[in-house]
Amino acid sequence: MEKGAGTKDNLAGHSAGEASGLRSALLLAALLGGNVALALGPWLVRLADTGPVSAAFWRLFLALPFLVVFAWMAGQRLTGMPRRTLVLVAIGSLAFAGDLASWHIGIGMTRLGNATLFGNAGSIILLFWGFIIARMLPRGFEWLAIVCALGGAGILLGRSLDISPETFIGDLFCITAGLLYAVYLLTLQGERARFGSWSLLVWVSIFAAPALLALAIALGEPVWPTDWTPVIVLFITSQLIGQGLLVYSLGHFPPLIIGLALLTQPAIAAVIGYSVFGEVLTALDILGMVLLGSALVVARTAQRKSGPGMAAKS
Repeated sequence: MEKGAGTKDNLAGHSAGEASGLRSALLLAALLGGNVALALGPWLVRLADTGPVSAAFWRLFLALPFLVVFAWMAGQRLTGMPRRTLVLVAIGSLAFAGDLASWHIGIGMTRLGNATLFGNAGSIILLFWGFIIARMLPRGFEWLAIVCALGGAGILLGRSLDISPETFIGDLFCITAGLLYAVYLLTLQGERARFGSWSLLVWVSIFAAPALLALAIALGEPVWPTDWTPVIVLFITSQLIGQGLLVYSLGHFPPLIIGLALLTQPAIAAVIGYSVFGEVLTALDILGMVLLGSALVVARTAQRKSGPGMAAKS
């Protein structure tokens, strides 16, 4: 009897181990899949026959009904926010709208690899901000992140200036986007825990989409697409698949793994830039990207309090 019981226990343990292994594999696939989906965003922004800011509007506006459904399925409330929270959401949403607008404009001016790296620089900016708030000097690998960030950014900016002033300005637009994304994260980091990632994304989209539309009209951009395919694929891959997979997976991995997975975005963007748009990378470009990518990993590892769905570039 004891032998039979032991066999059953072993079988149960084996089944539990297999189930755990399958779940871990699915979570890792979701993490990588989310980053791959987001990496396609810059390519689709270029393909859209609207203006870049108009494309940002459509990616939020078209996704809004689906975000509402996701929030409802997750049991996250969409009403009952106090006035203070709505004010913070409005401020954070304007920063997010500025992030998307600046990033989309930069995507059309600089190389895709640069745009993706600089657009995700919010983690590095948050690391620097942490030093200012804590009034303390960096320690250990944090110094490495600073050196790598400054060295990598300097190389990539210098190379862009060698190519053309427009490419350099495009880099600056993408760096501005990273800065605004950090403002967005800092503004809403406390509210995410109270209302949930999907609920907050709904309200951010409600505030940010009209701001993007108004900016697109003010810039004289074409708003209505003649070819809806790039815009539709953009909102599906970036706002639904990308965000959805990351919200599902981010809370299950340590920051180091998340940071390493993030590097799939600039790698894929650089490959697309080379194969589709002929953006050739020299050895110096690759060195700059490696340095800046390393800084992103270290900064993301140090950013231990980021919440699911809020630390990923959308």
